[in-house]
Amino acid sequence: MKTFIDRFLWAEKAIYPLATFRVVFGLLMAVSTARFMYLGWIDLHFVDTKFQFKYFGFEWVKLLPPFWMHFLHWVLLVSAILVALGLFYRVAIVILFFVFTYLELIDSTYYLNHYYFMSLVAGLMMFIPANRWFSLDVLRGLKVKSQTTNAWHINILKFQILILYCYAGLAKINEPWLLEALPLKIWLPASDKIPLLGSFFAHPMTPYVFSWTGMLYDTFIVFFLMYRPTRLVAYFAVIVFHSVVGILFQIGVFPVVMMGITLIFFSDSWHLRWQNLVRSFGSSQVEVEDKLNSKENFSKEHFHLPSSISPLSRKLATGLLLFYIAFQLLFPWRYLLHPGSLFWREEGYRFSWRVMLMEKAGTATFFVKDGKTGREGVVDNREFLNPHQEKQMAFQPDMILQYAHFLGNYYHQKGVENPEVRVEAYVTLNAKPSQLLIDPSVDLMNIKDGWLRKGWLLSLTEEFPD
Repeated sequence: MKTFIDRFLWAEKAIYPLATFRVVFGLLMAVSTARFMYLGWIDLHFVDTKFQFKYFGFEWVKLLPPFWMHFLHWVLLVSAILVALGLFYRVAIVILFFVFTYLELIDSTYYLNHYYFMSLVAGLMMFIPANRWFSLDVLRGLKVKSQTTNAWHINILKFQILILYCYAGLAKINEPWLLEALPLKIWLPASDKIPLLGSFFAHPMTPYVFSWTGMLYDTFIVFFLMYRPTRLVAYFAVIVFHSVVGILFQIGVFPVVMMGITLIFFSDSWHLRWQNLVRSFGSSQVEVEDKLNSKENFSKEHFHLPSSISPLSRKLATGLLLFYIAFQLLFPWRYLLHPGSLFWREEGYRFSWRVMLMEKAGTATFFVKDGKTGREGVVDNREFLNPHQEKQMAFQPDMILQYAHFLGNYYHQKGVENPEVRVEAYVTLNAKPSQLLIDPSVDLMNIKDGWLRKGWLLSLTEEFPD
């Protein structure tokens, strides 16, 4: 085991795939940021908003004034471009990580798995010297060129992609997804007007085909990408799968992101060839050593301890990397500590790579009562929330509780004494009849959120398997 860990982390490998990953990651972050700005989402998400829902433990993350929110997106765009170019890379990737992560922590109603993934990747790349090859830092003499790098610099990124895909596939091994084709049975018929393929999406067996295909694809695609004889076919499957998903569900740039980052699984020689092709446009003579096929030079991993790393530093780095790997392997399973329906209670649902597994919607009507006079009124949620926030809040327990506390504090400042806040939250899961999520007689001002089981939630009348 020790030998395997040493080789997985510290073997010497060609740096070419890492350089490609840096370029692709930076470009995709830049395109995503530019798209976000072009669509006017800065104002929608961060300016025209009265209340933001927080992730547990990150309540201290506050919204900045409008000018600074716009400014931060320009900073994010520039830093992403610099990462792609490999110019002032170390500074750029640190700025990218902190700015992007800050923006994602402002409001949990905008949580997406691929935002979490991009934050993790940016955080990892802060410690990875991805600018030692095919970068302007090398061209300008700011970084010494190197054709090799430690194996963990590449393997940790492959591992993170494996976690994203494989855990998404394992999460699909449940009765509603495989045996009932839910929620695809609800979603796909709505695409029956798509040219050529519309009739196929309307066929009653199509949701079952998509459900099983999606589970098998997510669970095994990385293993086929890692195996050279199946790599090209697997990458073709990546393109087809994410193209279809992008057309059907309009999920932004995520399909393109996955098409781009999975290129890291291609051979060293493939990466070197395209890099030399790009370099040849700017130079009539590409250096001889750059023309050498990486398959010949690095057909086998070379294991050695670089002289720049002391044994103590290596042990410390190994420990931190193993801790990170263990955390990524175990954290998505924390939902097992909470009995009951995961889809209904959503305890441990976020950050567990569960993608498009359920159709869930709700309506939440809040009542605020003056504890002194006994007078009670109904809240108009539109006064405080935009449509997206209201939609997401209505079926997510922690958001309902946050909003209830906000309402209590808001009306207390308006003169309501000892305010009590109740909610009638009716939620439907996978088109089943709607049910109360929370006892409407409970004063939510007396409840605090935490890591422990949310005993204040009502159970499903019929427990549907997750």
